[in-house]
Amino acid sequence: MGMTMTQKILAAHAGLESVTAGQLIEAKLDVVMANDITGPMALPIFKQMAENVFDKDKVILVPDHFTPNKDIKSAINSKAIHDFSKEQGLTYLEQGKGGVEHAILPEKGIVVSGECIIGADSHTCTYGALGAFSTGVGTTDIATGMATGELWFKVPSAIKFVLTGKPSPYVSGKDIIIHIIGKIGVDGALYKSMEYVGDGIANLSMDDRFTMANMAIEAGAKNGIFMVDDQTVSYMKEHSAKEFTVYEADADAEYDEVITIDLAEVRPTVAFPHLPGNARTIDEIEAMEPIKIDQVVIGSCTNGRMSDMRKAAAILKGHTVAEDVRVMVVPATQKIYKQCMQEGLLEIFVDAGCAVNTPSCGPCMGGHMGVMAPGEKCVSTTNRNFVGRMGHVDSLIYLASPEVAAASAIAGYIANPEKVGDR
Repeated sequence: MGMTMTQKILAAHAGLESVTAGQLIEAKLDVVMANDITGPMALPIFKQMAENVFDKDKVILVPDHFTPNKDIKSAINSKAIHDFSKEQGLTYLEQGKGGVEHAILPEKGIVVSGECIIGADSHTCTYGALGAFSTGVGTTDIATGMATGELWFKVPSAIKFVLTGKPSPYVSGKDIIIHIIGKIGVDGALYKSMEYVGDGIANLSMDDRFTMANMAIEAGAKNGIFMVDDQTVSYMKEHSAKEFTVYEADADAEYDEVITIDLAEVRPTVAFPHLPGNARTIDEIEAMEPIKIDQVVIGSCTNGRMSDMRKAAAILKGHTVAEDVRVMVVPATQKIYKQCMQEGLLEIFVDAGCAVNTPSCGPCMGGHMGVMAPGEKCVSTTNRNFVGRMGHVDSLIYLASPEVAAASAIAGYIANPEKVGDR
């Protein structure tokens, strides 16, 4: 029996000719990454195992969750990974020089196709957009990875998603992945690989793919991974000097399920509280009583990239945010922030009445910026809408694309971007 893309990558990194679903393997790691929350917790464990990291060029630390430091504890955490990075000679992407981990690693060319990557953050699966195996792990596993350069894995089985057709205007990767999670459920891919193939992929930008791979974990998946095409190769050659390997699934690879998605049929889609799989199309929402909102967040590791900024700005241009709505725009990296300046997008956001914040995870997990009060509702381009995720347990989060978020900011309720934008 043949192997899936993920299985081929894991077999290569385990030094095996083949692997099968459920097999336990020990694989060599190409990148080990942690942030300002998870990194400090891993350091005491690491120091019990080794004096030095296995390879200083393969361990990356990124302060992004509570930066700029929101309090004394976050300052201590950032200092811990900063000092460790200096001591070990590691890549440390300091605030003001980097950005959100899952946007900055591809942008800096640190991750490429064919690699085996772990990160102490659940959305590390983002890099599957490049055709890599990347997955989130706990702090003990990160410490082990930093010390040894290897980690045990159980080889996942896979679901094959065949993407066909072309998305309509105002439909992006965020709508597609919410549609998919709504279809299979938040545990529909539990410890499986979500593998994307099909001619429809050519109609998705790299930013669309990063968004979709990022939210694989919201379906319970071990990882998400896209087939590598010319667009992927062009992206990697533009951003990275690293050599890369392309793995294609065998024709006789075994899948638990094969699901075909016609991208032309996907509508702008919103995930209602309190699960990413609680999907509603914009048409269903328009048939309801208007859902008034208090806050909008445009940014995060899921939707803070340049195309997201442009899409939001195109909707907001010439409009003003509704009187009772506060809006935060958070470009995911300093490069994106600067490009927003150069293209005049920051002026559009400010003129519309938005607050533009420094690149960071910001409001996503409710610990820093944009914390919500009881009863408040937020339309957010982030990836989770669990109870209390962005503040009080009685607040409500609606996950959406940048275009739905921007349209909702103008309307003051969840709104259809097709009726606000001009394309």
